[in-house]
Amino acid sequence: MLSPHRREEGEEANSDFSTQRKIERRGLMSANSNLWVLLGLGIAGILIVARKLKRVVKEDFGAFVERFELLPPPQPAPPKAPHPLTGLTFAVADVFDIEGYVTGFGNPDWARTHEVAMHTSSLVATLIDGGATCVGKTVIDDMAFSLSGENKYFGTPTNPKSPERVPGGCSSGSAVAVAGGIVDFALGMDTIGGVRVPGAFCGILGFRPSHSIVNNGVLHVSPSLDAPGLFAKDPSVLHRAAHVLLKLPYADVRPPRRVIIADDYFQLMKISSRRITQVVTKTVEVLFGKQSLSHANVGDYLVSKVSSLKKFQVGAVNGDSKISSLTSLASAMRLLHKYEFRINYDNWINSVKPTIAPCVSDNLSTPEENGILIDCCQTARSEVQLAIHSLLKDDGILVLPTVSGPPPKLNSKELLSEDYQRRLFNLSAIASMSGCCQITVPLGFHEKLPVSVSFIARHGGDRFLLDTVKTMYSNLQDQADIVVKTSQSISVSKEESAEIAKEKGNNAYKEKQWQKAINLYTEAIKLNGKNATYYSNRAAAYLELGSYMQAEADCSTVINLDKKNVKAFLRRGTAREMLGYYKEAIEDFRYALVLEPTNKTANSAVNRLKKFIP
Repeated sequence: MLSPHRREEGEEANSDFSTQRKIERRGLMSANSNLWVLLGLGIAGILIVARKLKRVVKEDFGAFVERFELLPPPQPAPPKAPHPLTGLTFAVADVFDIEGYVTGFGNPDWARTHEVAMHTSSLVATLIDGGATCVGKTVIDDMAFSLSGENKYFGTPTNPKSPERVPGGCSSGSAVAVAGGIVDFALGMDTIGGVRVPGAFCGILGFRPSHSIVNNGVLHVSPSLDAPGLFAKDPSVLHRAAHVLLKLPYADVRPPRRVIIADDYFQLMKISSRRITQVVTKTVEVLFGKQSLSHANVGDYLVSKVSSLKKFQVGAVNGDSKISSLTSLASAMRLLHKYEFRINYDNWINSVKPTIAPCVSDNLSTPEENGILIDCCQTARSEVQLAIHSLLKDDGILVLPTVSGPPPKLNSKELLSEDYQRRLFNLSAIASMSGCCQITVPLGFHEKLPVSVSFIARHGGDRFLLDTVKTMYSNLQDQADIVVKTSQSISVSKEESAEIAKEKGNNAYKEKQWQKAINLYTEAIKLNGKNATYYSNRAAAYLELGSYMQAEADCSTVINLDKKNVKAFLRRGTAREMLGYYKEAIEDFRYALVLEPTNKTANSAVNRLKKFIP
């Protein structure tokens, strides 16, 4: 889909033709230039059409690597209660053993070199015995190592909430199967965010339980960090499935006495966090009272409680020590993750020489960690768990973002950027390193992309966390709707009015009603003075009227707002040429060529203006 900025620029195309004709009439443009402009616009049109093409979406969103059906046992005879998960379907990530199937680990070479499983994972068996039907295995990232959700061998599952964006990993297929409505819940693996991140990116619930070592029927990535997790759309389904999976007893619901908003974690967000914190605040006040709500800088708290983090201190980010402590925790997590992965799979990779994703091979090519530093990682785990337990006790909930912003575009450079990964790992490290339980909860959309928030309870506080989220869920969704509607009524209406005025201006321009177009563009600018397109359109109309000084001024405003706006440099160059400012004009056209080296209009203008400059 074209961004509004690009769509609006496309709407300006006619203005360049008329300006070009004016220059022609003055004898300053050759016929060949018009031909190149037409060709350039034609090519641009093809590119625009190509960008509008949508990704082909499979019927099952590409979530599965294998489909089958494992039925639950018969229902017990009355008066015994039916199985708690009766009537529900689920899928499992391809790291869990299913008897008679190869556990593929997201890699064809792994599947090729391993036999079928002799037994079904105890976790999967528990869910089936609880009454649910298992319907297949789902795609994971290569060797369950990354967080993008992309897999070049089996295809990247399509994010049902945003098909042009990544679904998040490593348990991408399980998240997509739930978000697409194929199953009621799904089992995934969360090491450094492998359930929480895809839950956030696909707009569903994602539950990472408290850490405990699970050895039976699971391919581990990093045993110190691994936690089998659950996805669901319905909080009641998540509540039921988690109770069965973890064998939790049902008991009276205890409301949280303290809900702590982690202010420094919300500073990591790339979009405004105000809406999220406002939704949480309103919900807590309604359900539990204002007295239960508080704020904290978790980074400051960890610095005072976790001395082992000093070993991983990487320096403050922008001079902020609390952010630095969060980064240190993430560094310890990543170090431990890589070390334990290498211990588990280095021999297989060296002997088989498989084709593996760059994120895996790059990890293997890094220098090996020393034992003292790994011991510090384990010490940090214990200290962080005690620190969070001391902060939350048995009745506290910590609130933080799950991810820093919307899911990145497929195959985008953002996925590999240091800033993106730093934010993501900083947010995921606290639960991974402390072993605490965490649930990501969807909160609607921001600019048509999923938004979420996370809740954390102490290690072992799974039932308390599940009960709290189930209690809060409906109210959270209601408050999210209220916040969106309120913000739309306040701010979006002006933007929409400005867009309407601009559209009317475009129509007037096409009808060669230049002054009317100027008046309408001026109205749009009054409503939204930060939109470069409105000034650029008005400049085009001023050029048609011969008001070159006004056109030059508008183009200068555009350039201040958007220094890469090629049209603004072209139009200002034209205005300056008409005013006789040949030196300044040629500078504008040359800068347009820097931004767009193949621009024929700018190239022709530079060659033409050289004749006027000694």
